Amino acid sequence: MTATLSPAQVRAAIQQYLLDALPNPEAARRPELALYARMLRDYPERGGKMLRGMLLVYTGLAYGAEVKQLLPVAAALELFQNWALIHDDIEDASDERRGKPALHKVYGVPLALNAGDALHAKQWALLIEAGVSQAVLLEFVRLVELTAQGQHLEMTWMEHQRFDLQEADYLEMVGQKAAYYTAVAPLRLGALAAGVEPPAVFEGAGMKLGIGFQIVDDVLNLVGDPVKYGKEIAGDLWEGKRTLILLHYLQNASADERIRAERLLCISREEKPAPEVAWLHQRLLQSGAVAYAQATAEQMLTEGMGMLEPVLRTAPKAAIGTVVLEVLQSLVRREA
Repeated sequence: MTATLSPAQVRAAIQQYLLDALPNPEAARRPELALYARMLRDYPERGGKMLRGMLLVYTGLAYGAEVKQLLPVAAALELFQNWALIHDDIEDASDERRGKPALHKVYGVPLALNAGDALHAKQWALLIEAGVSQAVLLEFVRLVELTAQGQHLEMTWMEHQRFDLQEADYLEMVGQKAAYYTAVAPLRLGALAAGVEPPAVFEGAGMKLGIGFQIVDDVLNLVGDPVKYGKEIAGDLWEGKRTLILLHYLQNASADERIRAERLLCISREEKPAPEVAWLHQRLLQSGAVAYAQATAEQMLTEGMGMLEPVLRTAPKAAIGTVVLEVLQSLVRREA
């Protein structure tokens, strides 16, 4: 394989490497273990954009690595994404993932948790078997820890019914929960896998781009095409997530509307009245909160790209550095 691989070819190569590392149901010695293998392969076989893995591969190529060095690291990063999503869907009581029922909705919480744990172990196995550097391993430790920390912030805010949050609180939480592993870690891991110290700008710029990615996800949760989006529309409202959209709305709503919205958000998902969720959904759209969030995401993209362009366009293989910039553009300007 060469550095001229198209994004579709890179996605296919990562997915094949990942699936080859997972157990084969047909080789299972008993039915229960065939089910176990099918569960481990379920989310990976659903596909996904694999933007993180692609970003890692192209960054590594731009800094002189070979594809064979990068595939196990990219596959491990995608395995992280998959096991984290299994756990996240359970924690959020989500109904759908990539257009199908969430794993715990099909097999129950205990089996889904176990499958997530197994994928987590396989993530580390891929890295160890590939003989990656300690720097790569430590970067994976950091991305797992930061993601868990950000997830803890978000869950405690909902658990404790916090409404005193500001935009800065959201940015801190989402920077840890989503932005680091979405953009910062892939950029850094690509360079580290190539044996290069990552440029310092990768962290600051990557955080802006990763935050923009998550804000767009919040927007799509309210306005996206259900088929393309692959998750439940307005799921964030059913779950009571403190998104930038919601916080902006609450800060600018009338006293009566804020009381009504907060009362709804304090109700458990199972007991939320659908008409009230529909009301809040419409108010977020009508109030300009969604437009504000979209504009914020665009600003994050512009700032992050402006920071990265000079560095990536002067990478050892500058033509591939340009491809990295194209992949990053797709992080925010997307429909799913």
